[in-house]
Amino acid sequence: MTGYAAVVLAGGAARRMGGVDKPARPVGGRPMLHRVLAAVADADQRIVVGPSGPVPDGVRTTREEPPGGGPVAAIAAGLALLDPGTTTVALLAADLPLLTAAAVTELRRALDVPTRAMSPAPAAEREHAPAAGREHDPAAEWESASAPGGLTVALACYVDGDGRRQQLCAVWRLPALRAALDRLAATRGGTVDGAPVRGLLTGVAVREVSWSGSGPPPWFDCDTDEDVRRAEEWSR
Repeated sequence: MTGYAAVVLAGGAARRMGGVDKPARPVGGRPMLHRVLAAVADADQRIVVGPSGPVPDGVRTTREEPPGGGPVAAIAAGLALLDPGTTTVALLAADLPLLTAAAVTELRRALDVPTRAMSPAPAAEREHAPAAGREHDPAAEWESASAPGGLTVALACYVDGDGRRQQLCAVWRLPALRAALDRLAATRGGTVDGAPVRGLLTGVAVREVSWSGSGPPPWFDCDTDEDVRRAEEWSR
């Protein structure tokens, strides 16, 4: 046991795709969800939250409460299934068909790099953005932000070419994620139903990672049919 787990969020209405089962849509001949699960095949535990259909052996499934309660409620449901020995957790959307094991390893490694000089970035500039039009910056290096006073980094996440955090392509220290969930719930009357994922990052030390590997950006998500076509081209 390494203490490393993965929680994959497979909910969402997929309105821009007409309400289809988006994680089940194939890219390169495999459902997007299965491609994401393959990228974390070395995790001690793999948990899918949301309607998932068939999943590989050893993968557990659950639902958020209430159903349709949003990504933060789904995160809480996934964490409820983790073994006590879990120390880090990859937090991933199910529509990342270009995610690779190497990309996840890069995040895990970045989480453990000693903290360097950091400068906070405005939260409004870091929200999750639609995939269309993103550009990859292969020359970029790791950057660290939002860790005043040299606090221990709580999570590592990818940023796109515009510097926006890809909050569901990230690896967290589990105690920090649980604490963030508790803080967010406290500000919302004890519930995280409908809460935005960016709310978890308030006051949290974040290490931002720009993809420097070969191949397409691992954080590319598929919100539209055009995104799927683009991912298909990249996966050939």
